[in-house]
Amino acid sequence: MSGSKGHSGLVQDIRSKNAGPFWITIDVFCTDNAAFALLCEALSSQAVADALCTPADRLQRFDIAGLSVIKFSAPREVVQGARADRDMHGASYGVLIKELIDAL
Repeated sequence: MSGSKGHSGLVQDIRSKNAGPFWITIDVFCTDNAAFALLCEALSSQAVADALCTPADRLQRFDIAGLSVIKFSAPREVVQGARADRDMHGASYGVLIKELIDAL
């Protein structure tokens, strides 16, 4: 999802990927410190959990100010590689977060 602009150009990139067979990680790279501060306030963990269809208490969030990155980790609904796994590499999760940010 490289180079995607979101929420008025506040997001430089959104990357989603595997974090092992049981977790997905989504990184939101903000364009600068001001964009980071704005998105930290506007993007709630509950909204992200809802978009990912995961319980909010299982979602992990890391606001990394020094890098202007908001990182989310969520348990995979299905173990990677299982017969029911429709996204082995977690690529579609970033699209969900982009749509959520664009709707803010």
